[in-house]
Amino acid sequence: MQPLNFPEYQFRFTSQSGKQQVFDVVRKRFVALTPEEWVRQHVLQHLSVEKSVPLSLIGVEVQLKLNSLIKRADIVVYARTGKPLMLVECKAPGVSVSQHVFDQAARYDMVFHVDYMLITNGMSHYCCKFNFADHTYLFLPEIPTYEEMVSAER
Repeated sequence: MQPLNFPEYQFRFTSQSGKQQVFDVVRKRFVALTPEEWVRQHVLQHLSVEKSVPLSLIGVEVQLKLNSLIKRADIVVYARTGKPLMLVECKAPGVSVSQHVFDQAARYDMVFHVDYMLITNGMSHYCCKFNFADHTYLFLPEIPTYEEMVSAER
């Protein structure tokens, strides 16, 4: 897998039926190592190690119902109260972070109502904070820490 725009982390790998797998620290099992999964695993490590998000308060591939369709959010960070704080949409490094990707995440947020959204393809990261009072959002220079997310909770 290609290097990403994250610090270097250690991962556990295995191979099953000739396919490489990586250990997911949240789901506590090996999963297929796809380019998108490679990004997701880096985001999980970054949130945990650099941003002090407890692994127990992270959901991966969280199922949601949007209209009558069942979808899955890549990563959701929760407050200790169970309220979703951040929605993360991961794309493979070769996928551009386009308006279409932002629209997808915004549709998912119609279910979660988070304060923060992170969109990444592993190379480019876009994090924004929503201001629900005036229906705007602010792009942040960096991903907030867990403490910052919790302290800004509505």
